[in-house]
Amino acid sequence: MARFPNPVRLLILSIGLALARVGLVDPKHVRRTTDLAWPRIVTGLARMSKNAVDVAMVGIAVGPVAIAGVGFAAPYWGVAFSLGGGLAGGTIALVSQRYGAEAFDELGRAVRSSVALVVAVTIPVSVAFWALPAELISVMTDDARAIELGATYLRILALGVPFAGLNLIGSRVYIGADDAWTPMLVRAGGALSNIVLSAAFIFGLGLGVAGAAWGTVLANVLVTAAFAVGLVAGRLPGAGALPVTVDPLGSYVHLDTMRDLVRIGLPVVGRNTVWTVAKFPMLAIVGLFGPSVVAAYVIARRIWGLMNTPGWGFGLASSSLVGQALGDGDEPGAESYARDVVAFSVATYAVAAVVVAVFAEPIVHSFVDDPTDPSVPVAIALVYAACLAVVPQGVKSAAAGPLDASGDTRWPFYSQVLGMFGFAIPVAYLGATTPLGLVGLYLSFMAETVVPAAVNYYRFSTGKWKAISREFRPETPVADD
Repeated sequence: MARFPNPVRLLILSIGLALARVGLVDPKHVRRTTDLAWPRIVTGLARMSKNAVDVAMVGIAVGPVAIAGVGFAAPYWGVAFSLGGGLAGGTIALVSQRYGAEAFDELGRAVRSSVALVVAVTIPVSVAFWALPAELISVMTDDARAIELGATYLRILALGVPFAGLNLIGSRVYIGADDAWTPMLVRAGGALSNIVLSAAFIFGLGLGVAGAAWGTVLANVLVTAAFAVGLVAGRLPGAGALPVTVDPLGSYVHLDTMRDLVRIGLPVVGRNTVWTVAKFPMLAIVGLFGPSVVAAYVIARRIWGLMNTPGWGFGLASSSLVGQALGDGDEPGAESYARDVVAFSVATYAVAAVVVAVFAEPIVHSFVDDPTDPSVPVAIALVYAACLAVVPQGVKSAAAGPLDASGDTRWPFYSQVLGMFGFAIPVAYLGATTPLGLVGLYLSFMAETVVPAAVNYYRFSTGKWKAISREFRPETPVADD
């Protein structure tokens, strides 16, 4: 639902319509997908830009060791998104199907149950991060200064863990109800406030990495408050009337709904956790190359995050559109949407990869003041490798969308495990311990995306996800495993 001309929307729409002109996709699907995807992509760009800016600011204020410290803390912060995003995978499946079937009482129950589950699983994680930050950072490095900076960053971030999880639930509720505009306003606004707050704390108050952490925590609190107000009141300033209203006084513990959320969401938690867990051995392996390569790798990962934002939009647009079609009993329509979104996603990723490859050098230089720093050429080479690897990421993300919408979430989890632990990490280790060298890191980027893309698309092509979706549709009993 485009409320004003937006360059991101226009670019994505033009890519999709170009595919439609040569008969690869349905133009109606292009427009509906674009309307759902572009706000989510803007949200992703804002959030990933925030992450990149945080790294750049602490690098400028403190130095490359701060980049490494923040990089070592990042996998732990990712746990909040792995847990919240996984349970939110169950949320969008249940919400989209209930919204498509107009079963609004069940929809509210799904939202409240999701909130209760996220709070229950994230608070223990928050406590662990607060109590043991230095011990957790030292798992990946023995550099005393990096441990000190990473621990400072992680302890403060611990306060924001439950809010990060709740934000993902709020976002998926609206996307499942065919509204990607509201999550964009709320979460992109939160990312921008994060940048402003972090800059004020880092440079204005001289808080360094602590300032970046406080900016992140406060921004997540603001986003959670906005989603809560919108869901209860049914409207937000700037967003107008919203498609979903949830009674906050209803039951938060409905065992059947929670069982469905866990059954659908647990494999998504596993899938998200695979990369989060994989960061630990991966960063330890990268550390074998030396501190300059660690800084280069963290920079390349931030740029990778920006390139990967189309997957945020296309994966969730596919989940929403496919889920609504399944909720309405239209299985052929669901498959048609899914196939078109895969083609649309790959084309968009290819455009993003070309643009980043052309400007790789100036982008990397924006993170490091000194052009003679040894991390710069390594980071540029890693960015080029990421540009190649990100194209199959379009297949991986978009093909996972219909699987998530149907409740068939196990295969994307298997594909992620195989890609990371079966290929990407072993190849990186070979690079660190044999003459393969940095080529091992380049190849690990490719393995990370090509393997899951092939597995996810294979599972989608079997069509078994359509039968599985019947177990989770409104008023349909859930079959026992």
